[in-house]
Amino acid sequence: MMLIDSHVNLHHHTYAEDRDTVIARARESGVMRMVTICDRIENFPDVIAIAEAHEDIYASVGAHPHYAKDHLDLTAERLIELGRHPKVTGVGETGLDQHYKHSPFSNQVQVFRAHAEAARKLDKTLIIHTREADAEMADLLEEEAGKGPIRILLHCYTSGPELARRALKLGAFISFSGIMTFKNADDVRAIALEAPLDRVIVETDCPYLTPVPFRGQRCEPMHVREVQAAFCRLRGLGEEEGSALLAENFFRVFPEVVRP
Repeated sequence: MMLIDSHVNLHHHTYAEDRDTVIARARESGVMRMVTICDRIENFPDVIAIAEAHEDIYASVGAHPHYAKDHLDLTAERLIELGRHPKVTGVGETGLDQHYKHSPFSNQVQVFRAHAEAARKLDKTLIIHTREADAEMADLLEEEAGKGPIRILLHCYTSGPELARRALKLGAFISFSGIMTFKNADDVRAIALEAPLDRVIVETDCPYLTPVPFRGQRCEPMHVREVQAAFCRLRGLGEEEGSALLAENFFRVFPEVVRP
């Protein structure tokens, strides 16, 4: 059985003391590939260094919408320059967040467009964070997809059915996290239950969103086992069948990643 964590934050300060141990634990648990995510351009050197040091870890390049206001000078050209690195498999995470509103909405849109252009020109997946901005995100995705082929991944999906429908129509993939295991997450499970099986992958978004039964502990890539198991139970898939399906989807989302 193959486990893959499509969204980890291994440069996060909570792993500063034991990052190699965390990675080793993931491997011992059966995690064969990870994508570690860039949240700010200034952190890209740290993110890519982790990917360079480990054959089974890949990286993204981008700026989280929370920090859009700090990236108003970030161009598609700069993202393309960094994104040409052979261990970079995605552009982002970028997107819209109307929950925390750490950056003005117009700044988020501006920075998102730079990421979308870079992803299109690099032919690498656009990794999207979206929260409480369903209609706006759907409109943006349709507009960007109209400019030319673009591979879209909606990570850690917590949005509603309408954004899912419109994104799936554009060929998007949807990723589900440990939120699927939360008692009050019926809305997320409803989307996971209806999503086409060839468009779904899983992740931890560690160190956040630790799945049941490990709530209260720091999340690690090894916890993707619980996320995958929850998805398989929800969809009535056997462990081996579900593992093979989710792995195949992952390698379609991130074709740069070398298969084990």
